Amino acid sequence: MRLYRLESKIVALFIILIVVVQLAGFVAIRTAIDRNARSAISEELVIGERVFTRLLDQNAQKLTQGARLLASDFGFRQAIGTDDRATIASALANHGARIGASIGMLVGTDGLLHASTLDYPDTDLQRSSLELVRRAGNGNGNGAADSAVVGDRLFQIVAVPVKAPVTIAWVVMGFPVDRDLVNDMRALSQLQVSVLVRQRGSAGWSADVSTLPDAQARMMAREASSRQMGQAGATDVQIEGNQYRARVLPLARASNGQEAVAVLQRSVSEAVAPYQRLQLILLSITVLGVLGAAVASAVMARRITSPLRELATVAKRLGEGDYSEGPYIRRQDEIGRLGAAFETMRSEIASRELKISRLAYQDQLTGLPNRVQFADLLREAIGQAQVRPGSSCHILMLDLDRFQHVNDVLGHSFGDALLRQVAARLSAQLQHPGAKLARLGGDEFAILLPDVDLDGALDQAAHILRALEQPLSLQEQTVDLGAGIGVAGYPVHGQSSEVLLSRVEVAMYAAKRKGSGVVVYDPAIDQSSQENLSLLSELRRALERDEFMLYLQPKLDLASGAVVGGEALVRWVHPEKGFIGPDNFIPFAETTGFVRMLTLWMMEKVARLSAELRAQGVFLKFSVNLSTRDLLDPELPAAFGAILERHRLTPSALCLEITESAIMDDPARAQSTLDRLAAMGFALSIDDFGTGYSSLAYLKRLPVDELKIDKSFVMKMAQDQDDAKIVRSTVDLGHNLGLRVVAEGVESEEVWFLLRQMGCDQGQGYFMGKPMPVERFMEWLPRWRAPQVLDQSENIAI
Repeated sequence: MRLYRLESKIVALFIILIVVVQLAGFVAIRTAIDRNARSAISEELVIGERVFTRLLDQNAQKLTQGARLLASDFGFRQAIGTDDRATIASALANHGARIGASIGMLVGTDGLLHASTLDYPDTDLQRSSLELVRRAGNGNGNGAADSAVVGDRLFQIVAVPVKAPVTIAWVVMGFPVDRDLVNDMRALSQLQVSVLVRQRGSAGWSADVSTLPDAQARMMAREASSRQMGQAGATDVQIEGNQYRARVLPLARASNGQEAVAVLQRSVSEAVAPYQRLQLILLSITVLGVLGAAVASAVMARRITSPLRELATVAKRLGEGDYSEGPYIRRQDEIGRLGAAFETMRSEIASRELKISRLAYQDQLTGLPNRVQFADLLREAIGQAQVRPGSSCHILMLDLDRFQHVNDVLGHSFGDALLRQVAARLSAQLQHPGAKLARLGGDEFAILLPDVDLDGALDQAAHILRALEQPLSLQEQTVDLGAGIGVAGYPVHGQSSEVLLSRVEVAMYAAKRKGSGVVVYDPAIDQSSQENLSLLSELRRALERDEFMLYLQPKLDLASGAVVGGEALVRWVHPEKGFIGPDNFIPFAETTGFVRMLTLWMMEKVARLSAELRAQGVFLKFSVNLSTRDLLDPELPAAFGAILERHRLTPSALCLEITESAIMDDPARAQSTLDRLAAMGFALSIDDFGTGYSSLAYLKRLPVDELKIDKSFVMKMAQDQDDAKIVRSTVDLGHNLGLRVVAEGVESEEVWFLLRQMGCDQGQGYFMGKPMPVERFMEWLPRWRAPQVLDQSENIAI
């Protein structure tokens, strides 16, 4: 079981929780058992102390009764009266043997010892006996009993009077506290009893009698010695690793320092033993509980994680683009609702992916494959031809004749319907299996002919031209359309889809120019084709080696004279050919499509410069020119957005300039791109306004913010009244449309003031500054001084 898995974590959590709970309960119960056992032992010891005291008292009463029998014997009293010590000693010994006394003495009323069973009575014994006789005499005169240490033994001593009829002497008899007495105590209470004595001048205890084995009794004596055990009360002792709860009962204490105690003991282990079975049962229950919890948690974890694993598998398939199968989870709990939500998400994502795929790979007007999908199909066809020796594939690209005129005259709705009808007619003319028709944009169509040679491609092209010669009827209108068709094929004309598409487009435009219907690509069609190929390679290397330079031409506010921005231009510094003007490579870059890469390079440089200047507090709006190829690129807005995000710029910081001709080449696709750019926040400007062939209807629909009057009208407007009128009309037109108007080609102070008088908003030209590198632009910026205002009396005729 891998611990990083959720299932393992759930099982581990459940097991840890149940183990903690069970262990806590087990420890609590064990602690309670131990506490209760100790409490019970303490109560048992207290009761045992009373029982042992009562046992000693009963034994003392029995001994007293025995001594009184001797004291009341007539012969014994007669012997006392005659002072026959031998008879007295013999009587003491004989009677003591009968009642179990090992010591017998006769003490006179004068306090002197008259007879004894001991040859040499111990001084301490004599003192204890006399003290006991004195105490008995001071009492009720019926006798007394006490405990005393004699030698290293504990004795119970009793003293009874001998009366005839008055007290004539005292009989003192001593009875040793033996093993029988402590065994009786053991039998009555299950307590261990040890009698310990301490001699005069000794710091240690010695065992007298004990229910413990001798070795343990000696250990008890040593434990008592180390603890200075002599005071009444409870304590804990350790004997051979066993813990005992003990209670000390003082029995005798003489003035000379001799003393004796009884230690009542109860083994804690023995007291807890009856509960051990319960503890084993609890432990078994704990183990079974842990095992049960492990199994239950594993089952529960499996019920939780199995659907999650299934969801993870489905998510992985979704990530790989497989939306065919969703999760199979039929539950009513939260996981079931999650599965249902996941299935809803899958179906919605699949639906959106299908829509996105259609948008990305399908022309929305005709339902045909678009340029992106056609390029993919072409790559597949080339790949299949490469694995079959001698195989080839060809493509046809056609552009409809007179469609733009029809679109302008009859409107976009009619034009869209016409394109759908053309697409249907072209689809019906496909002669070869596997042939694919696509709409590339505007009125351009392409046909892919896999595994078809050049003759077959030309035959298909001729068949299409014949089909297009038939007029199309639509909305009570009859439309005659022709087409120019370019033909190119693999491997003769190119090895990749990009090259083939570029070359078939060249052939198509050649067919359009010649009006010859069908043109097969030939390198001779491109002017200086070898030079152009070399130039394309050099352009690619120049971009990689950073040979291009960013130039800026200032744009100024004509009213205030303040610099408001600049137009970004590109210059090429070739390592061998030196400075190359834009007219020498920009048209070729537009023809080959390299201009798209150049536009992205320009945008990257301008965005970086703008971000750096804004960080310094300089806010200028730079303009970047877009070509026809750029406007037809559906990925352009996303690419621009990525660049701005990288430099943390907003689109409003830049302006994009497009020419009228670039818009009118494919108005629908151009407007779509411009709408997306405008929605992002870019300012849009119509460059070279007045030189194209656009209609005001298109201008009204475009989301532009600025008009730039072409310099051909501005440069000589001070001398040419017609140019001045055109400029003034354009300024008024732009303002009426709510647009900012910029004049290009301001090359004199006179033109500056003339434009200002007309209300033109901004201007750029050699009078203010030529295009210059970024470093020189930054040097020019603080040095610029606007021309002084003309005297009000001066009027410029317009």
